[in-house]
Amino acid sequence: MSTEIQKSGLQKFNSMLENTRTQDYLSSVLGSKRDTFVSNMVALVSSNKLLSECDPSTIMFSCLKATALSLPLDANLGFCYVIPYNDRKSGKQVATFQIGKSGFVQLALRSGQFETLNVRDVREGEIIDEDFLSGEYKFKRLNEDREKAKIVGYVAYFRLTNGFHKQLYMTCEELDAHGSKYSQTKRKGFGLWVDNKESMYEKTCIKRLLSKYAPLSVEMNQAILSDQGVLGENDQIRYVDNEETAIDLEKAAEVADKFADFEEVTDKKEKVDKKTGEILGDKK
Repeated sequence: MSTEIQKSGLQKFNSMLENTRTQDYLSSVLGSKRDTFVSNMVALVSSNKLLSECDPSTIMFSCLKATALSLPLDANLGFCYVIPYNDRKSGKQVATFQIGKSGFVQLALRSGQFETLNVRDVREGEIIDEDFLSGEYKFKRLNEDREKAKIVGYVAYFRLTNGFHKQLYMTCEELDAHGSKYSQTKRKGFGLWVDNKESMYEKTCIKRLLSKYAPLSVEMNQAILSDQGVLGENDQIRYVDNEETAIDLEKAAEVADKFADFEEVTDKKEKVDKKTGEILGDKK
């Protein structure tokens, strides 16, 4: 039965590729690279039973995004992946495009603005201080039996060629909470958050650092927006893994960041010194 399903999926995929409209579209986008692209895509689908059952167009647009970003679709390299997902709304299986940690590092270094970029685990006993103003942590590597010490979190760090640098530290509990909030598959006990947890910890930490503090090239911005999305024609993106919350929460976070320095508005009218701008308290 499984063989029949796989053949059915491959037949649908091949039918899409043989369609004249598909061939014309790929020629317009890829030019002379079309045939090589098609061969690589067929090899990818043929080697993955679950992927062969996905909506063919979602596979094609995920592969096109990898090509546009010049990231190889080799799972062993960890730059990017095409992952099958169950789309509850459409009742179909679809392919999602996902960037790996190595993909984000590659795109950042390719921009020429980064002098260094790294992410690593932090063991129990390696945090020695926290700067009260900047919020940045100071670390000291354990010299003995480091591998035996418990991993308590992950830290990502970058330094730009202009001297600006920033770090982001997240505890394992914070990373788990992030995964549970944004990934249905993690809550159901399968997927990358379960099968390759450490890699997802590293990716999440470095992605949040870059998206929040780093200058984003056009490629990096595309990568962040496309990550974990079902891609379509004309750069359409839809997020099926926890679709109900992922988009709204990210937009809410962006709005919150923009207004982080504003004072809360209350119904009570404050008395303000017109010369200094100081808010005056009530006189008793």
